[in-house]
Amino acid sequence: MYKATSPSSGLLRLASSGIRFSSASTSSSNSPLVSRALASSSRLSGTSSSSLLGSRSIGFSRSCSSLPRPLVRSFGTWRHGNWRSPVSLRAQIRSSAVVIERFQRKMATLATENPFKNILTSLPKPRGGEFGKFYSLPALNDPRIDKLPYSIRILLESAIRNCDNFQVTNNDVEKIIDWENTSPKQVEIPFKPARVLLQDFTGVPAVVDLACMRDAMNKLGSDSNKINPLVPVDLVIDHSVQVDVARSENAVQANMELEFQRNKERFSFLKWGSTAFHNMLVVPPGSGIVHQVNLEYLGRVVFNTDGILYPDSVVGTDSHTTMIDGLGVAGWGVGGIEAEATMLGQPMSMVLPGVVGFKLSGKLRNGVTATDLVLTVTQMLRKHGVVGKFVEFYGEGMGELSLADRATIANMSPEYGATMGFFPVDHVTLQYLKLTGRSDETVAMIESYLRANNMFVDYSEPQVERVYSSYLELDLTDVEPCVSGPKRPHDRVPLKEMKADWHSCLDNKVGFKGFAVPKDSQDKVVKFSFHGQPAELRHGSVVIAAITSCTNTSNPSVMLGAGLVAKKACELGLEVKPWIKTSLAPGSGVVTKYLLKSGLENYLNQQGFHLVGYGCTTCIGNSGDLDESVAAAISENDIVAAAVLSGNRNFEGRVHPLTRANYLASPPLVVAYALAGTVDIDFEKEPIGTGKDGKSVYFKDIWPSTEEIAEVVQSSVLPDMFKSTYEAITKGNPMWNQLSVPATNLYSWDPNSTYIHEPPYFKNMTMTPPGPHGVKNAYCLLSFGDSITTDHISPAGSIHKDSPAAKYLLEHGVDRKDFNSYGSRRGNDEVMARGTFANIRLVNKLLKGEVGPKTIHIPTGEKLYVFDAAMRYKADGHDTIVLAGAEYGSGSSRDWAAKGPMLLGVKAVIAKSFERIHRSNLVGMGIIPLCFKPGQDADSLGLTGHELYTIDLPSNINEIRPGQDVTVVTDAGKSFTCTVRFDTEVELAYFNHGGILPYVIRSLINSER
Repeated sequence: MYKATSPSSGLLRLASSGIRFSSASTSSSNSPLVSRALASSSRLSGTSSSSLLGSRSIGFSRSCSSLPRPLVRSFGTWRHGNWRSPVSLRAQIRSSAVVIERFQRKMATLATENPFKNILTSLPKPRGGEFGKFYSLPALNDPRIDKLPYSIRILLESAIRNCDNFQVTNNDVEKIIDWENTSPKQVEIPFKPARVLLQDFTGVPAVVDLACMRDAMNKLGSDSNKINPLVPVDLVIDHSVQVDVARSENAVQANMELEFQRNKERFSFLKWGSTAFHNMLVVPPGSGIVHQVNLEYLGRVVFNTDGILYPDSVVGTDSHTTMIDGLGVAGWGVGGIEAEATMLGQPMSMVLPGVVGFKLSGKLRNGVTATDLVLTVTQMLRKHGVVGKFVEFYGEGMGELSLADRATIANMSPEYGATMGFFPVDHVTLQYLKLTGRSDETVAMIESYLRANNMFVDYSEPQVERVYSSYLELDLTDVEPCVSGPKRPHDRVPLKEMKADWHSCLDNKVGFKGFAVPKDSQDKVVKFSFHGQPAELRHGSVVIAAITSCTNTSNPSVMLGAGLVAKKACELGLEVKPWIKTSLAPGSGVVTKYLLKSGLENYLNQQGFHLVGYGCTTCIGNSGDLDESVAAAISENDIVAAAVLSGNRNFEGRVHPLTRANYLASPPLVVAYALAGTVDIDFEKEPIGTGKDGKSVYFKDIWPSTEEIAEVVQSSVLPDMFKSTYEAITKGNPMWNQLSVPATNLYSWDPNSTYIHEPPYFKNMTMTPPGPHGVKNAYCLLSFGDSITTDHISPAGSIHKDSPAAKYLLEHGVDRKDFNSYGSRRGNDEVMARGTFANIRLVNKLLKGEVGPKTIHIPTGEKLYVFDAAMRYKADGHDTIVLAGAEYGSGSSRDWAAKGPMLLGVKAVIAKSFERIHRSNLVGMGIIPLCFKPGQDADSLGLTGHELYTIDLPSNINEIRPGQDVTVVTDAGKSFTCTVRFDTEVELAYFNHGGILPYVIRSLINSER
């Protein structure tokens, strides 16, 4: 059954990272527990408790002035004989101990000792000695902690461990302990993640920003070496490989060679970054997908740093960082600019979140997959409303879910809107850690620490009832096979209703569930020649079938299930049509090993699902070109062609420009739909095809049972596969190892480069903040409806041949075949500014129904590309704004979706609501996010987008409050009130400085004075 009760009003909004401006409270506001801890520490240190409660500094920690000038350079490549953990790897490639030691010494001169040091407790080993020491939550002896959700306990431990009454105060600790009462009040807390995770699409611009910040520090007469990560940074190169070659035995090698040809400059830049910046580990191309590598290898679960034990936690510049939540590691996505501030030692400022308790019971029925479960959970949570909240899973059904199943559910947190989908550590977690090659001693340390600190769930023991903000419940036996689409991940369609739903989509007006195909053309058949063979397409014909994405390729049950479907199909004589572009792109080399051992790889190959690479591929739009004959048949006949993929995103225009219908499905269903050749099929009643015996073959004939899959998983997935894979990952590959990079701390920018370009963010920057800005007589650049995604704002996929970005590349001598993708060119602001709002499926109300990346230049009435219109406004000295509906900026945590509009001259976005990360990114780039009042939007207010808009903000930052109301006035005489979505004091500080990065630079320099 599905059950929902008492939705919480608590929201989590991750403010851009930074030291917050609220001052520490006096001891009178503390709980008796915190007061006791302070008093005890005072006696030990000889200081009064009142002296521990000084106000937090406004500037960046002066401790950063302790960073050494010439630092010992880390190795550019990894040299290891034996498989080792990322922690031991980092010991060879960085000299962070010096950095951290000096940082901590300086901190000690500026802030008092940790007021909770009296709860620092030894964790003994079973056979003598100790694992290390830890800050003990049970030692606080506060009954409120026992009722806290496990996810909140991680925030609490971090606050206690980092408490210095400078960046983190005792009052912050009390807020978290009193979570049940404080979370509904939108209180702000600091959080210091243990590490940062990057992938190359977002990692390149992050490293570009860091390099540019070094230059800015240098030009302002300061020490550029201060720009260095102070927490471990892992960067996995996984977003660059494209499916250029498919259905071929040599596809993986051919695609990697093309990947290096296109991206040599980017890869060299990242390799330079791994040597120029300390505490940074770069995983070379061809190693796997970032989140699967994080799950199988990088995730620590518990850190042991200099003898201090603490929970692993991570923020990543990819929204699906949440996959690690399935391992019991608190992790979520943030914008690149936010991650950069975290790297540089600033605590994240966040609103203490509400937590939705999601109880699982029962067991999945035979033949139902983890993908079916996650699509069901996504729809439930989307309906419940969990934006900005944590979701924590619990209940007897947890024992029925493998770790891989949990990771699948956690992975899609962005799709259901939550900050985290958290699974506390239990025995299933420990079994997975052993399976994936973590040592017995490491696993013993993890279990001992988490049990000792009340962070381990043992379902064999009576459970203390935890308090949640609201509750949901799902009986796993109610889950049925399903897909999601055709344009959004949360539009779930039960498999038995798919045919009817498809025909409704053909009939419906254009929208998330409609294509408006006239009745008389719905049965149209287009015949064409495919390499000399007769071929045909209809509406709903599958032209892309991709087993892809970390969401599913990390799960052996669905991957081996896909192999079993292929095997049964081969044995019955079914074959995928040759014009369907099929591909297999797992997130880890382990998948290849167990497919080979199981004997199923050959059957997948026979059906065209050859290995094409280890990376995100089709899920992020790197699906490669369709055959020219297929592309022509679609475009010349206006066919609504379909893609079926085992991914997590299916927004229009993302997967491929020519597939208007895109369905998310489990890997075995991807194979089934490829065999059927269409989504216009009722699997219960219609045959998939005709077997070699001339008889009809139905879905039930090729679908494996749960028991069949479990047997193959048991015999084929072995710990040595993980160990050997990740031993090899440290050695790189020949193409990566041959890249030579300069040994310099400052990057030598090449003005002719079309991949790496010095951005203009710090041009003419001075030490004086520019102060807040209002908006006067601004034109509307674009007017949108609901659910504009970051893919609409800043697409990651192919560069259209007629676009402003294409024109720029051609002018700079780049052939069309070498355009690569927008995602791969995020290190070049010139390309990315031109690629802003360049999605070919963009629906701009100013165009009155026309779809595409253009807008109306209001003063002249001309229809121009968005970039060209924006440049004309800038040249004429006009500000611009964007009008939008609900969920503006949903989708990937893409900082270029904020950087791009800033470079176009957009000063404000007025929307019904914002996606969490995107709102934070807008703030980080100095753009004002404004929300219409409830019940209002551009249409209800009669705004056409042809008006001039004035937003009057005070010129003194001290006169602006988080969340205050402001009046927007148009030249047509309309006036309406909006809420300014600066959610914390630190966000106002960023706005005052013109963005988060200028704020950090000025703070670092001021720390010297």
